[in-house]
Amino acid sequence: METPRSQPQPWTTARKEATVNTRGRASDGNAAWQRQMPALARWVHLYLSMFSFALVLFFAVTGLTLNHADWFEDASRTAEYKGKLNASWTNVADTSKVNKLAIVEHLRAANHPKGAMSDFRIDAAECSVAFRGPGYTADVFINRSTGAYQLTETKMGLVAVINDLHKGRDTGKTWSLVIDASAIFMTVVSLTGLLLLLFLKKRRTSGLLWTLIGLGVCVALYVFLF
Repeated sequence: METPRSQPQPWTTARKEATVNTRGRASDGNAAWQRQMPALARWVHLYLSMFSFALVLFFAVTGLTLNHADWFEDASRTAEYKGKLNASWTNVADTSKVNKLAIVEHLRAANHPKGAMSDFRIDAAECSVAFRGPGYTADVFINRSTGAYQLTETKMGLVAVINDLHKGRDTGKTWSLVIDASAIFMTVVSLTGLLLLLFLKKRRTSGLLWTLIGLGVCVALYVFLF
């Protein structure tokens, strides 16, 4: 005589179904994440690369011109200008009362120096004012007694301009933000490219191997050259 099998209780069946459903949802969630992550990384990598293409190309080319400045002829041009400003702005006994604002405004209106004022010095006999910009300098020397001044302006050519832009030299806060944005773009492009490599099973090992080789070469060059 066969022993009757016990019938499964409703709550046991419900618990098993819930466990199966939970595992199924977790598995589906992981599969969806694995499908979406490469697509998102590819999208970010592609469109950010295109968006920052001009900036990346600019910093690549100017890195070459900066490292080989001797390849290019000296295209600098120097010009000198003379003028006179109101002597009452400069010939005061108290140097703190020298009218810097009026002096700079007069120089900009009369001689149109480019760039930002980077320095204003005062001594017993004269004042000196410096204007700086990418590939550009203008130095002014003012006689404090008479208000007569001489301005020497130097324009250093296109290559010097783009080299200074690459270095962020005398470029102001706005261009500094452009350099920061370019660095962020290039970092994200590099990391998303590496992330895409991790999802390519057939090329993952060789790709990571070449990444490590490149890193090792850079470290070796630094160690042996410096």
